[in-house]
Amino acid sequence: MTDRPTRRDVLRAALLGSAGLAASSLLPAFAKTASTPKGHLKQSVARWIFDNQSIDQLCKTVKQLGLSAIDLVGPEDWPTLKANGLYSSMCNGAEISLTKGFAATEFHDELIARYTRHIDLVADAGYRNLICFSGNRNGMDPEDGLKHSEAGLKRLLGHAEKRGVVLVMELLNSRVDHPDYLCDHSAWGVELCKRIGSPNFGLLFDIYHMQIMEGDIIASIRKHHEYFVHYHTAGVPGRHEIGADQELNYPAICRAIRASGFDGYLAHEFSAVASDPIDAVREAIRLCDV
Repeated sequence: MTDRPTRRDVLRAALLGSAGLAASSLLPAFAKTASTPKGHLKQSVARWIFDNQSIDQLCKTVKQLGLSAIDLVGPEDWPTLKANGLYSSMCNGAEISLTKGFAATEFHDELIARYTRHIDLVADAGYRNLICFSGNRNGMDPEDGLKHSEAGLKRLLGHAEKRGVVLVMELLNSRVDHPDYLCDHSAWGVELCKRIGSPNFGLLFDIYHMQIMEGDIIASIRKHHEYFVHYHTAGVPGRHEIGADQELNYPAICRAIRASGFDGYLAHEFSAVASDPIDAVREAIRLCDV
């Protein structure tokens, strides 16, 4: 004689069955959420961190990573980017060097000629951002550097505005990587932006460099985001990967960038120590996809 199931047995079986159905119905949705990029922040990667790859190879790598742009690319490589459907998120090639910039009046005439020509190249290619630098102090008072930079850049701004190009001065650290560089604090750069007073001039807020110089990254973004038209990432210390082995909380930083209404590019610019730098960039993209 077969035992008849009790009421408790029937109820237990029903509860277990419904729980299993609920779990199985949630699994595909969860998997999709975990693997599908949010895409709220546009991300790119600096050309130089894959300098062992040709530009053709890099374009393939970037597309495999799911990115749509490469950072710090000059005119000689733009045709290859275009052929691959990729964008130059930050153009370069007009600068003399990082040490010889707009803070020194003796370089102004050469810089004006170079940038005037390059503004046209950038605009004709359909791009927007063109990097520039303050150059070194060389004993200069920071206030004099502001005045000189303002004077030199204002000679270009009318043309940049007419062509729809944004001149972007990078904030760099002067403690570790670029001794004597003048535009080494966000306050100095923001003051220059205020004096120039044009939407066609802004700052490249390099998170790595500014963590070294001043910290308070999220507070700076919240306070001055209107002047930050581009961002760079790297881990501190060492300028390597941006994961758990360094001091910056990149997901939190990127949430602050997103909350500011930023619609430009966040570019990864670190020197990977991992055996596979492509995987390192892939992980960086995941961390910043908030």
